[in-house]
Amino acid sequence: MKVLVTGANGMLGQDLCPILEDNDYDVVETDIHNLDITNINEVKKVFIEEKPDVVIHCAAYTNVDKAEEDLSTARLINKIGTENIAKISAQIDSSVVYISTDYVFDGTKTSPYLPDDKTNPINNYGLTKLEGENAIKKYCQKYYIARTSWLYGHHGKNFVETMISLKDKPEIKVVDDQIGCPTWTVELANGIVKIINEKPFGIYHVCGSGQTSWYGFAKEIFDKTNINVNLKPCRTDDFPRPAKRPKYSIMANGNICRDWKQALQDYIALRIEEVL
Repeated sequence: MKVLVTGANGMLGQDLCPILEDNDYDVVETDIHNLDITNINEVKKVFIEEKPDVVIHCAAYTNVDKAEEDLSTARLINKIGTENIAKISAQIDSSVVYISTDYVFDGTKTSPYLPDDKTNPINNYGLTKLEGENAIKKYCQKYYIARTSWLYGHHGKNFVETMISLKDKPEIKVVDDQIGCPTWTVELANGIVKIINEKPFGIYHVCGSGQTSWYGFAKEIFDKTNINVNLKPCRTDDFPRPAKRPKYSIMANGNICRDWKQALQDYIALRIEEVL
């Protein structure tokens, strides 16, 4: 089976592509250098040439705060780019996996979000990703929407590496009033393979099992790396950001991914191996 991946050079794509190959998929890697998703003619040309059975759409505008001041660029990539992917995939009868986000929810719920819960984004990033979801549902009959959250991986800037880089600071303050599900890119990649192989088309939450705050996430990072720091919890209001974040974005994942602490342990073990 041939799978075309957009955003193959991104943090998720760099883990996803080899995992797909390990599962005997014929992988076509695309990124901005060989596929501009905002150009529908280019999308059509590449898709007709490659004729993929599945398109995994990872390419996205992901700068949450910058999207507040540059909605037009975020919308061009996350909405229009996804519309192009959806339209052409439908024309050539390819199924689509669209990577979405917990930020399509407003965070006002007090129990884990289910895939069919009402969406209500509170920032521009979440809004444009939801517009992408709606494009997939409008144009495609064969689709998976895979929502994930708090993503980290070895091939990009992420919270784990940011925390470790701060280890020599006299004090580290991390917000303790936003709750979610940390997700390793490898777990997300394995979850994508699982839903393609085992699940009917639809919306899935592909994120780490369990829950924590950003402070709890940071504490676990330092515990597992045996780094002693002066870590202090704080409130979101202490660190105002341009984009609002959901206070509660825990998603029920149907056991698609492992416990987030187990995944973090493996991430750190692999990280140490690479350093050695």
